[in-house]
Amino acid sequence: MKWSKFRDDEGAAVAPTIALSLFALIAVGGVGFDYARMAAMDSELQNAADQAALAAATQLDGQTGAMTRATTAAQSLVTNSTLFSNDNVGSTAISIPTANVVFYVDKAKATVATTDADANFVEITTVTRTADFALTPIVAAFSSGPLAAIAFAGVGSSICKSPPVMFCNPSEPPGNLDQNFGFNVNSYIGSGLNLVSVGNGSGSWSPGNFGYLSSHGGSNGVPGLREALGWDALPGDCISGSGVDTKPGASVDVTDSLNTRFDVYQDGPTCPAGGTCSPSVNSVKDLIKKPGTNGNSCKIHNQGWQESSAPYLAPSATTAMTNAQADAVKSMGHPRDMCHAISSNGSCADGRLGDGIWDINAYFRINYGSGFAWATAMTAAYGTSDVTRYQVYLWEIAQTGTHYPRAAEGSGMNTLYAHRTPVCGGPGLTPGANTVDRRRLSVAVINCDANNVSGSSTGVPVLKWVDLFLVEPSYNRARTGAGDVYAEIIGETSASGTGATVGQTVARNVPYLIE
Repeated sequence: MKWSKFRDDEGAAVAPTIALSLFALIAVGGVGFDYARMAAMDSELQNAADQAALAAATQLDGQTGAMTRATTAAQSLVTNSTLFSNDNVGSTAISIPTANVVFYVDKAKATVATTDADANFVEITTVTRTADFALTPIVAAFSSGPLAAIAFAGVGSSICKSPPVMFCNPSEPPGNLDQNFGFNVNSYIGSGLNLVSVGNGSGSWSPGNFGYLSSHGGSNGVPGLREALGWDALPGDCISGSGVDTKPGASVDVTDSLNTRFDVYQDGPTCPAGGTCSPSVNSVKDLIKKPGTNGNSCKIHNQGWQESSAPYLAPSATTAMTNAQADAVKSMGHPRDMCHAISSNGSCADGRLGDGIWDINAYFRINYGSGFAWATAMTAAYGTSDVTRYQVYLWEIAQTGTHYPRAAEGSGMNTLYAHRTPVCGGPGLTPGANTVDRRRLSVAVINCDANNVSGSSTGVPVLKWVDLFLVEPSYNRARTGAGDVYAEIIGETSASGTGATVGQTVARNVPYLIE
């Protein structure tokens, strides 16, 4: 072969090019392989952080031990692993150190929570993991470096099948700007709560004012509020705690719809057409009436429900009635705390919040007779004689033939009688697994000052949902107003729907990722 022929041959010219580019091609392939491995490990870590944060958020119920339970849930409720890390830690499990579980009061992470009651949000950071590169070292990168994932979650709550009622946090100080200023429900279980109407919702709202929420269902305006407060089966949707809309209409004729739960019925609009407004089977109250159910006899009227001429009046804010004083009383329902019953404004140290001290001896003496051993009966039922009005109410429902209300006054057909059970609205509803408790409400607590609440505010965050027991019907007594609602605090609304809330309230607490 001639040298010139060999010199001019181009048959293998591409081989040197391939040889020279081989290192670059291997490097690109290695980067792609190892980057995909690092991305997969990062996804595993983020998935672990997300699931742990959601698991932790499910435990943030404001109750004792919430943060401990949330930490345990984050660390053990969901098992995650990373199959793409190869940092030789001896395990594929993704761990979450306790120090990496941080609780916050607010969504902005401005305040770290220090108590279970204030822990509303949780941030989870996983332990760092590393992916050692297999091929990328050819371009001088040996590992992904330490990678971790962060997730932030909270709980979104909603209440269904409960009248859309709200009240201003009675613990909120004037001029408060903190939307998360607390209300310790557990400290006030059994205490009376004097909720005061603020007319049509305009003007300044202060602690203890109450109003209504939009349920986005039923009729418009006042008729819709009457439906929501009076009907057994309530119209409208679930109400979200992440942002509720307040609704004007806190007027006496609307409040009258709540009175149907006590067997008191005003004119037609009190119970709007299209629904049933049943009383509770236990409709004990201080109002008395003449026999009959026609005409005005089931209304607040001088021919119907009215206050006795010898009503229960607390002697002082701290002094119970003597037996002789109680014997002079003609009719008594479940009473207010004595510090709320002493005058129209009351003298409770916490204003709208009472102290839970009510005249239990007078109640049993007036309604059951001087010979009834009420302390023994309460201790047998509850293990103590220091019971709440709600406990007495439930105990009474379970009894038969032990309640002896006095004939209040008058004679013949003009005698005014007290009644334990309904006489106007049918037999009444007995709370149970599938039956509502007509004297129990789940109510939204709102910081009205901090949220600048008015009659028609939108997107107002709910501080807590609280269960209340309706103590007495709204009535214009010497010491009460017809637009006021007096209730006893039962406790924070439970998501489990246990007890008397079954069939009435469904609290849905759903964890959600924020970031």
